[in-house]
Amino acid sequence: MTADTVGGVWTYALELADALAPYGVEVQLATMGPHLSGAQRQEVADSAVTRLHESAYPLEWMPEPWAGVDEAGGWLLGLERQVRPDVVHLNGYVHAALPWQTPTVVVAHSDVLSWWRAVHGEPAPAQWRAYRHRVHGGLTAAGRVVAPTAAVAADLAREYGVDDVTVVPNCRRLGLIPAAAKEPLILAAGRVWDEAKNLVALCRVASRVHAPIVVAGDTWNEPMPDVRLLGPLPFPELAGWMARAAVFAAPARYEPFGLGPLEAAQAGCALVLGDIPSLREVWGPAATYVRTDDGLASRLSLLTTDLGEAARRGHAAAERAARFRPARTAAGYLEVYAAVPAGSR
Repeated sequence: MTADTVGGVWTYALELADALAPYGVEVQLATMGPHLSGAQRQEVADSAVTRLHESAYPLEWMPEPWAGVDEAGGWLLGLERQVRPDVVHLNGYVHAALPWQTPTVVVAHSDVLSWWRAVHGEPAPAQWRAYRHRVHGGLTAAGRVVAPTAAVAADLAREYGVDDVTVVPNCRRLGLIPAAAKEPLILAAGRVWDEAKNLVALCRVASRVHAPIVVAGDTWNEPMPDVRLLGPLPFPELAGWMARAAVFAAPARYEPFGLGPLEAAQAGCALVLGDIPSLREVWGPAATYVRTDDGLASRLSLLTTDLGEAARRGHAAAERAARFRPARTAAGYLEVYAAVPAGSR
């Protein structure tokens, strides 16, 4: 299984390895992107991953990545000869077009063209033409394509003309969040610089919300008045904040699934989310959806002044979160693995 080290794919890969282990599935993990941190190495050691193969090759969405992406392809084919896997599970697109001898499964976690359309309201510019060509080649070469939501499957059909996609929701195990009394506190988590996360909206409304707002994750150099920036946190620290927060805010413009809201829902946080198809698909009536700054400010104010209502909404979110259990995700992938054609091309 491939994984990058800079986003939610990392958590997804370890969670899936653990979910598959009770069914006798051995996962060896090949990483690309920045080298693992000490905390990430410990997470691998604590997981069911049987062997780690680490590299620092660029990811396909990075600037001018193609020479490094192609070098990574040679490295991955060498690992295939060494490991001799039953299935190659790719959490990126381009490498599915390699001349694999093993059946391939590609999982769509996000893509630049869908991100661009969601953030800018228009198709991606010509500078992403090579990216589209390479991603389309990987998707059409894959033995099977999987998406975590039907919304992502629709994105792939619109942007790349790929419509044979199996939906298998992501998961997060229970018991990761400690018990704590809820406070009139609003938590958000994610890359502040990512326009799709839209976390800067919290700055725009903070002066109208009479409750503290804290944001965990990669930040930028621009000031964010009235919002406390925690920076990147190891998960145990983030879990502590989730346990305390009455509300978790994710006013996203683009979010293929959202492991952050899932973790927060398991902690009993009331969810205030961007009104986009993927989040409505995952959370249904168990979350509150906002389209504007005014809507965001009013919902955050209501839930932090009426903790009883926040608790009721948090309970609804926790009940909905129980749908996304590891056994369900593992069963979905076992079906995909069993059905993938013997020749990925």
